Amino acid sequence: MTRIVGISGSLRQGSYNTALLRLAAELAPQGTLMEIASIAEIPLYNGDLEASEGIPLAVRILKDKIKTADGVLLATPEYNNSMPGVLKNTIDWLSRPGSDIPEVFGGRPFALIGATIGPGGTLLSQAAWLPVFRVLGVQAYFGTRLAVSGAGKAFDEKGKLLDESLREKVKKFMTDYAEFVIKQRAK
Repeated sequence: MTRIVGISGSLRQGSYNTALLRLAAELAPQGTLMEIASIAEIPLYNGDLEASEGIPLAVRILKDKIKTADGVLLATPEYNNSMPGVLKNTIDWLSRPGSDIPEVFGGRPFALIGATIGPGGTLLSQAAWLPVFRVLGVQAYFGTRLAVSGAGKAFDEKGKLLDESLREKVKKFMTDYAEFVIKQRAK
């Protein structure tokens, strides 16, 4: 069984990125299980908090999920032509202490998807993640691209899929990404 952790970079109840992530989990190929993890309880990174109280429980739980997963799929919104702060904050916490980076990130297959109401389909946000991926040493997936523009027409306010043509795109992405994860795991 191939295990993937999915993380939405949006905390909004009606998040299009969370809806896209749920659709990706639903369409994961046979033999692939994707667990969607929440980042809602992760506090803003603060070095003083880390020094006085250590790594917060929500961060430790997410770290453990990632350490036992074969891959990680980030559903990234695009805010002001870049990555969302709450998702970057999560990755910053996950990289603490620095000695944990190889175990949490090192060589692990990471992929990006995203949805936005605008025309750009989160391409700028996805590109902004690349330097972060490089410094953390992940194995970035560069196969099939999944960047949904006009997300308000693809999903309703409750996250129900409206655009059935998106189903095949997500299915292809998940199939291709799962194959990539399996190949990386075999190395």
